[in-house]
Amino acid sequence: MNTSRSAGQTIIALLIFMMLAITLTVTATVVVITNIRSSSVAQSGDIALSNAQAGVENALIRLERDSTYTGETMTLTNGTATITVSGTSPITVVSVGSYGNLVRTITATATVSGSVITLTSWSETP
Repeated sequence: MNTSRSAGQTIIALLIFMMLAITLTVTATVVVITNIRSSSVAQSGDIALSNAQAGVENALIRLERDSTYTGETMTLTNGTATITVSGTSPITVVSVGSYGNLVRTITATATVSGSVITLTSWSETP
């Protein structure tokens, strides 16, 4: 009778240990998946920001060559940049960079003196 009782206690202890092991494994897996998703979103946001920055840089170069430039949508390797230019002096350049479903916006202002464009501000806007 003692062996039967001892075997039953061993099985219960083993089941409890297995439940704890499974719970820890599932928890660790959820944490890893959450971190991977967060990292992926952050990287996609950085790519969208780079696209917006490329749009502003492109607009400033285009404005040096053509003072009537008003913007465009640029197709980039990893997304797009939609550029809008307004004003005369100061000029406001708004570039919306996108990558997948993430969007980042850069607004820059510049003054124009003859053919010289001087950047006066550059900021990310929400």
